[in-house]
Amino acid sequence: MKLNPKYLLPIFLFALAACNNKKEMNNSTNNKELIFPKGEKITNNNFTGDAYLQMLIAADSINLTTVGNVTFEPGARTKWHSHPGGQILLVIDGVGYYQEQGQPKRILRKGDPIKCPPNVSHWHGASPDTAFVQVAVTNNEKGTVIWLEEVTDAVYNSLNQ
Repeated sequence: MKLNPKYLLPIFLFALAACNNKKEMNNSTNNKELIFPKGEKITNNNFTGDAYLQMLIAADSINLTTVGNVTFEPGARTKWHSHPGGQILLVIDGVGYYQEQGQPKRILRKGDPIKCPPNVSHWHGASPDTAFVQVAVTNNEKGTVIWLEEVTDAVYNSLNQ
């Protein structure tokens, strides 16, 4: 069986995260050895709290898939959003949350893979006390991210919202 080359990077990144046996991050990523650089602080209004982005692979005319390392400081999170072509999240470190509209919030830990279905509203980010690092593999062939409303504190802090 021949493996399609477009699947090699996500498989490699997941294996790298799963094999990394370092302790989970404490309150910040400042004193932590990271797999990928932390990147630049995200300054748009699509996030609550401090988050950082290091683009690993940019879209181009041949391949519209992007790969980015996103670091969320404790309590930071995205707005609700969706991806027309779907997205895959690979948890690299820390403790975070992922929630699809109408579904329970999930706790994420190092090594967890998440498949965000196309056109399904969701959000993700760090837990209140622990930073969270993810690699986001986003298929932009059907369009780019659609940003929606902020995740309220009530939703973020709920056990099952």
